[in-house]
Amino acid sequence: MADFQRNSCTNFLCTQKGMLLFAEIILCLVILTLYGASTSGYISLSLIELILAIIFFIIYTCDLHTRIQFIHWPWTDFFRSLIAAIIYLITSIIVLVERGYRSRIVAGILGLIATALFGYDAFITCPMRQ
Repeated sequence: MADFQRNSCTNFLCTQKGMLLFAEIILCLVILTLYGASTSGYISLSLIELILAIIFFIIYTCDLHTRIQFIHWPWTDFFRSLIAAIIYLITSIIVLVERGYRSRIVAGILGLIATALFGYDAFITCPMRQ
């Protein structure tokens, strides 16, 4: 049983969606740390997106999306990534315009990178495209 779960996790991590979710988790964690060092006003965005990315990573890794049928997972994941991309874009522009500490500027730039990452994730998971 443990080998099956390990292979399932390894198989999902090797997919494009698995690598995207893992990159989103790492990027949200770095941005959360940088926002925490410079300003506390934008911590909640990174924290919520980090938690949602971890939840979706667990759901896809454990194949719960095939067992829980009453939720349409592609649309849910699409809206999660699209909303994250829009909100990261807005907060990154605000942080970069305000200027301030170097950690704040780096967090703004990484927020723009997160916008591109979440936008790409929304693009590949769009159910209308499939």
